[in-house]
Amino acid sequence: MFSTRQAAKMLGINASTLSRYVTAGKIPGPKSAQLGGMSMHLWTEREIERVRKLLPNIEDGRTTRHQKQARKSTKSTS
Repeated sequence: MFSTRQAAKMLGINASTLSRYVTAGKIPGPKSAQLGGMSMHLWTEREIERVRKLLPNIEDGRTTRHQKQARKSTKSTS
């Protein structure tokens, strides 16, 4: 079992990004456990691999530099 921070590191993303995707329902959340009065997500290797396959299809709502440049070039050629 891995923490959200460990799972995010394995996926190459920030832990806050992974948490945000779970909260937004973009990816299925793992089981939670209570540790010292706090709730903690516990990720299995299978769940991490499932998320790895989903990541390329997730839109994070931000415009990347590549997308901005593509829009500029489309506007300038029109």
